Amino acid sequence: MTMQAHLKKFGFIDWRQGNRKYSTGDTIYIYCTRPLKRVMYKTIVEKVELTKDEIVNDSEFWYDIEGYTNSLNGKFVRIRLVEQVNRNELELKYLLKNGLNSAPQSPIKLIGELKIYIDRYMVDSFHENVFPDSDNTEQCIEGAKVSVLVNKYERSSVVRQKCIDANGCYCHVCNMDFEKIYGEIGKDFIHVHHLKPLNEIGEEYIVNPVNDLIPVCPNCHAMLHRKINAKYLSVEELKSLLK
Repeated sequence: MTMQAHLKKFGFIDWRQGNRKYSTGDTIYIYCTRPLKRVMYKTIVEKVELTKDEIVNDSEFWYDIEGYTNSLNGKFVRIRLVEQVNRNELELKYLLKNGLNSAPQSPIKLIGELKIYIDRYMVDSFHENVFPDSDNTEQCIEGAKVSVLVNKYERSSVVRQKCIDANGCYCHVCNMDFEKIYGEIGKDFIHVHHLKPLNEIGEEYIVNPVNDLIPVCPNCHAMLHRKINAKYLSVEELKSLLK
């Protein structure tokens, strides 16, 4: 099953409960195996003891339909996305230095040093709604009605990184490169702007991180979110105003 695509559409996953005991409100961190080898998802248990008749049909996200059919036996737990990050600090090699004994092969209970460490870095500093005047969180994106959780997914560091990998980590309006100007402290710092405002996105629209997002500096980002004659400027229009 492709977890990322599933979370994009629903904002949650109905997970095989097995013999494990879960309670509503439990926090579950999800470790992604090769090639990522890092913790990337923080979820919260929303419902437990669900039957196959109570879960969402997610067969479209399975490569193996027979495997999907076989997975419908037993009870399920619904885990809803709280945070998704892509941070080097949560790679396996760092987890092993901070309380993890070996690569996760099955569920483990987080306690002590390891829990403190993961909690510290399971924060996506790029999802904040910096310019709420034009980004209406009541609209629909990614094929699902927007809640704070789904909107946070859309603004997550994973989506952001795909944009930067394709377009470069510099402002596409004024060409500012924070690392060149500020050195190490400016490395990897940039905002990401939606070329199509969120309040214009319909229910079935799927944001493409490469074509629909563009890296910009905070100053230019702010200007892109101001209106002239009741209209937002495009990246090209703003570039033409630079003096």
